[in-house]
This record gives sequence, C-alpha cells and structure tokens, in this order.
Amino acid sequence: MSPPRVVIVGAGFAGYQTARTLSRLARGAAEIVLINPTDYFLYVPLLPEVAAGVLEPRRVTVALPDTLPGVRLVLGEVNAVDLNARRVRYVDPEGNPGELDYNRLVLAAGSVNKLLPIPGATEHAHGFRGLPEALFLRDHVTRQIELADATDDLVDRAARCTFVVVGAGYTGTEVAAHGVLYTDELARRHPRLDGERPRWLLLDIAQRVLPELDPRMSETADRVLRGRGVDVRMGTSVTEVRKDGVVLTDGQTVPTRSLIWCVGVRPDPIVADLGLKTVKGRLLVDEYLTVPGHPDVFACGDAAAVPDSTRPGEFTPMTAQHAVRHGKLVAYNIAASYGQGTRRPYRHRELGFAVDLGGKDAAANPFDVNLSGPAAKLVTRGYHLLSMPGNRVRVAVDWLLDAVLPRQGVQLGLLPAHAVPLDNDAPELVRTAR
Repeated sequence: MSPPRVVIVGAGFAGYQTARTLSRLARGAAEIVLINPTDYFLYVPLLPEVAAGVLEPRRVTVALPDTLPGVRLVLGEVNAVDLNARRVRYVDPEGNPGELDYNRLVLAAGSVNKLLPIPGATEHAHGFRGLPEALFLRDHVTRQIELADATDDLVDRAARCTFVVVGAGYTGTEVAAHGVLYTDELARRHPRLDGERPRWLLLDIAQRVLPELDPRMSETADRVLRGRGVDVRMGTSVTEVRKDGVVLTDGQTVPTRSLIWCVGVRPDPIVADLGLKTVKGRLLVDEYLTVPGHPDVFACGDAAAVPDSTRPGEFTPMTAQHAVRHGKLVAYNIAASYGQGTRRPYRHRELGFAVDLGGKDAAANPFDVNLSGPAAKLVTRGYHLLSMPGNRVRVAVDWLLDAVLPRQGVQLGLLPAHAVPLDNDAPELVRTAR
C-alpha cells in the first residue's frame, strides 16, 4: 500500500514550516509534495535591504531542495483545486498542465499586492511583494538618480529625484527608511546633483506610522524618518497616479516618476476560486486550522482566517510570526489525523516586533521591552538571523561589508517594468508578456 500523500500549496513562511516540520514527523511514512512557483523560500522581511543594495538577492532566498529533505518539490502555479475529487491542478514554468491527487491538502498560497480603485495605480505604481519587484525597484531608483544627473531640465531633475511611498506599515516604512539612505549615497556620487538631495514622501491614511504596532515604535520610526528628511504625511494618500506624477488627497500634485505601492496585501486569488467561506478574502478555518466540512483540507498563513484566541471574534494578523506558527501546527495536526499524537488548537503569545530602519537605527519591543537605536538594531538583526532557515552567514557577511564599504550603485538591467506589474497573482515570478 502506498503511503498517504500530503500536498502543500505554497512555500512561504507557513507552507515552508509545514513541509519542514511534517518531514521530521513523518520520517518517510508519508509522501510530502510541495507545489511552488520557485525553487526557493523567500525571506520577505529583508526585501527592503535588497532594494537598497545592502543585501545581494540570493541572500534572501533559501533553496527548497537543500533544506527540505524528504519533500518532493513540484514547480508550478496552482490554478484549480477539486475538493470532491481530492485533486490539485497546476501549470509548470513552461506552461505544461499537471495534476496531483492528495490525501491531505495544505493551502498556504500566501498573499499578493493589495489593489485599490485608484486611477492609474495598476499602470504606473511599483509593487513590493516579491524578489523581482525588489530587483526592479533597485534598478529603477538607481536609474532615476542617474537620469536626473544627466538632464539639464531642472523640473525633470526634481521629479526624478522624488520618490513617493504609499503605505506606512512594515514594508512602506522600511522601504522609505532604507531608500532615503540609498539615494543620498547615490546623489553624492553625482556632482551635478550636489546640493539637491533626493526627496522621499511617505503617505498613509492612518494617523501614525506603523499603525498596527505599539505607539512607542511608531514614534521611533517617525523620528528617524523625519530626521533623514523624509516627508511623512499621515492622513494623506493618492487619488490619481500618472506617468509623471501623483495627485494627493489634499489636492496637491507631486511630480515624480516613482510611486512605490506598499498599501498591504490580499490573499492569493486561488482562495476565492474554491467557493468556500472566506473572511476578507481569507479562507475560514477552525482553531485546528482545518476547513469546516473538509477535514482533509488545512489552511494557514496569509491565506487563512485563523481564530485569534487572545481576541475573541477576531482573526490572527497576516504576519510572518503567525504564519510560521500556523505551519508548524498544521504539520502536527496532520500527523495527529494519522494517529501520531493528538491535534492541538492554535494558541499564541506575542513575542514582540522588530522594524529595521536602515543605518544604525531600528525599533523593537521584544517581550514588550521598548528599544530603539543600536540596541534595537542588534535585536532586529539577531531576530532575522535566527528566523532564517539558511544563508545566515552570507547575510551577516553582507551586513558587515555594507558597514565598511560603499554600496555598488549600478543597474543590472534585468527586468523591464512590464515584467513586474502591480496586478500580479504571482509576484515571485517575472511576467514575460506585456
């Protein structure tokens, strides 16, 4: 008799942890299949450092075959799930269809860029969710500074030296904090830009930076950003995006060639196609992370609405911290469904948060101890190194080199804008068609 097959859709934080933990628990007693568009796990929290030239791209990618022994990797994008037939259909990177039957299914497809009905946003804004987008942004920012140096048109120069970030959550705050340091360094290398410092704007409809975190962390981030010259405008967003500028909600038009879209994420569209009950686009599960009415189907990470035991009636936030815990619990509950142990409900305790602000600055509150400056930086980098399932030494070496050497401000020219559209169901992939 063949061993049971567990199919895991997605290798983000939740899917990766499910595969890793289940492989250890099963010890060959089950066939574990991981379907993912790429052959790596992406450590998303460090993407702003890739975009700012602190880290090389491969440092934030952890090879799945090297770190998931006993797990079969299938490269592909899942496009359909037949719950009645217990079958998953996918398309591989070369466009060939495939399908897999399952005994247990884990939906950990993650999330994509959240879209808003703002005219021009999908055509002109740059998303920030996957590695291709981070690489494109680094090239784009570098190019704008170089083109600003080359032009004699002062209006055009000012527009190219202006960068607008929409969304002051984790991602937007870190992108702006790292970005302003990067463009300041680039500008110093171009004599014609001497005295014309690049301008960064950080916008959000919320009343403070990092609105989802402790106000003390918000204050630290706000202070650091403003100290670097970032124009922080809370209670403000955009109403229209144009090729040569953006219109703000206060009516002001800001000439720019760079709008960086960090307004949040939404669950992968595959969730909506299942026809099951969702909460704000996330698949509803019980406290054991199983889908009601389908005991053989589990969901975790950003794709799942998991009841929050600390806030009755609410669901856990879409964070990496929760996704990792979801994934581990799903693995234990799948093992329990085959008689190995007993299933457990999802319980958690907040360990704190960390936000890297570039340079020597960070904001962190481990175990509710508020930290800023070098102490927070040490905690933040230590947290990332411990959380990464691989490449720790390489990441640490890049940090060391960045501290003692100037950054390489060059364009790689690998990705045109149409290869990383904002409206993209798979931001981890490069789109070849316009």
